[in-house]
Amino acid sequence: MSSDLSILYDNIRWEEKALLEAGKKKNINIQMVDCKKLFLELDKKTKLNFGTVIQRCVSYYRNLHSTAALEGLGVKVINCLNTGILAGNKLFTHMLLQKEGVPTPFNTVAFSQEAALEALEKIGYPQVIKPTVGSWGRMISLLNDRDAAEGIMEMRERMYPIYQIYYLEEFVKRPPRDIRAIMVGNKVVAAIYRYSGDGMWKTNMALGGRAEECKVTNELEDICIKAKNAVNGEIVGVDLMESNERGLVVHEVNNTTEYKNTVRVTGVDIPTQMIDYALQSKK
Repeated sequence: MSSDLSILYDNIRWEEKALLEAGKKKNINIQMVDCKKLFLELDKKTKLNFGTVIQRCVSYYRNLHSTAALEGLGVKVINCLNTGILAGNKLFTHMLLQKEGVPTPFNTVAFSQEAALEALEKIGYPQVIKPTVGSWGRMISLLNDRDAAEGIMEMRERMYPIYQIYYLEEFVKRPPRDIRAIMVGNKVVAAIYRYSGDGMWKTNMALGGRAEECKVTNELEDICIKAKNAVNGEIVGVDLMESNERGLVVHEVNNTTEYKNTVRVTGVDIPTQMIDYALQSKK
């Protein structure tokens, strides 16, 4: 029997369980698909019984490759392969946001340790160094001076080649918080402020931060719509900072966004809205 919807995952989190429960409450035929157990015969044109797939794989590479295979076999995937590629890489996202006129932090990219150190001498400290691919605040460091920069970069030189792309972002002067806005289609369904934990400058909830509800203004929604469209997204999380000098700036768009804390703080039933959107997308 064909499914109405499938949830493709590689790690069951609160978000995936909530999607399953939302589907059950609506009495739709929904299946959970563990990507780690999935294989697809790419040259057989048999009909697949997935329905629309909501892509929830945490692994960047598993996410991209499973989406590419499913789309190639004619399956509708939310978000699509282009969104996974573009939103999954901070440099790609930044350039697209710039092209669409979305305000962003000032960024610099260098392609060797020597060039990165030269860039830092020119643009000045502090700067934030980020991996172009990554999540949950991992491998992000604040560079206050050359000694700190050299220490971090010497470690990265011994890592996977992606870490030798030196992506530098201004240390935005802002309140000790950022904004996570959840978009379903062309609407911000809910948003929260994420505050830094004690003694921390990162706002990731996994690092001990706290959250409170953020009012969705017309300005916030307009910026988020442009950011979502820049990466061809359908269901995304948009992360923004409130620059003291320039107002709202977008620093990341999340392809497989987490929303547990947004639901907890705002009370908005995000998983049901995601299910409704995915069902509508079939029509």
